[in-house]
Amino acid sequence: MSKYGKWLGGGLGWALGGPIGAIMGFLAGSMFDNMSDGVQVAAKSTSRGDFGASLLILSAAVMKADGKVLKSELDYVKSFFIKQVGQAETQQRMLMLKEIINQEFSLQDVCTQIRYNMQLPLRLQLMHYLFGISMADGQIHLSEIEIIRKIAEYLGISQMDFESVKAMFVKDTTSAYRILEITPDATDEELKKAYRRMALKYHPDKVGHLGDDIQKAANEKFQKLNAAYELIKNERKII
Repeated sequence: MSKYGKWLGGGLGWALGGPIGAIMGFLAGSMFDNMSDGVQVAAKSTSRGDFGASLLILSAAVMKADGKVLKSELDYVKSFFIKQVGQAETQQRMLMLKEIINQEFSLQDVCTQIRYNMQLPLRLQLMHYLFGISMADGQIHLSEIEIIRKIAEYLGISQMDFESVKAMFVKDTTSAYRILEITPDATDEELKKAYRRMALKYHPDKVGHLGDDIQKAANEKFQKLNAAYELIKNERKII
C-alpha cells in the first residue's frame, strides 16, 4: 500500500474549504466536546486539511454501505495510514474515522470537490484503495461495490474505467475482457487494438511526473493489464 504515499505528502489547500472543510470543521468541534487528551490532539490535526481527510470520508462511506463496520476494514485503513504517516498520526486519524462513521454527509458534494482538484490517474488509484477496503475480509459485498460505483460516477470516472478496476478485484469468467474494456465477442484484431489503447492509457510513464509511489501503483495496474491480455491470447491460441 505504500504506492499511495504521494496522496498524503503535505496538506492540500483545497481540502480546507468546501464540503470537506465543513465536515472536518464540524468534526473538530464535536471531538473537542470530548475532554480526552487523545481526542483533542486528533481534533487539532484536522485544521491542516489534507487529502487524508477526504480519504477518511470516502473510507467511511464504503465501510457503512452494508450497515456494519468490520474490524478487517478498520485494520486495512489503519495499515494503510501507518505506512504513509506513521503510528502516532495514524492513531489520530483512526479517531477521526470513527467520528466520521457516525456522521451523515453529502457523498456527492465531497466527491465533486475531489473531482475538480485531482487528476484522473489519482482518482483511478483511489478506486483501487476503496475496493481494497471492500475486499479486506476476502468477500464480495454488493452494497459496498454499489457505493464505490456511485463514488466513481461522482468523481467523473467512466463506467468502462470503473469496470476495468472492479475486474481486478471481483473475478469472473469475463474479468480479463473487462480489464481490457472489451466484450468476449471481440475479434482478435479488436483485442489487439484494445490492448494497445489500454497500454497507452495506463502506461506508468503517464504519471511519472507525480512521483515514484504513483508510478509504482500505475505499474501494478499495467502488469494486470498485460496478464489479462496474455490470458485471453492463450485461451484463443493467439501467437
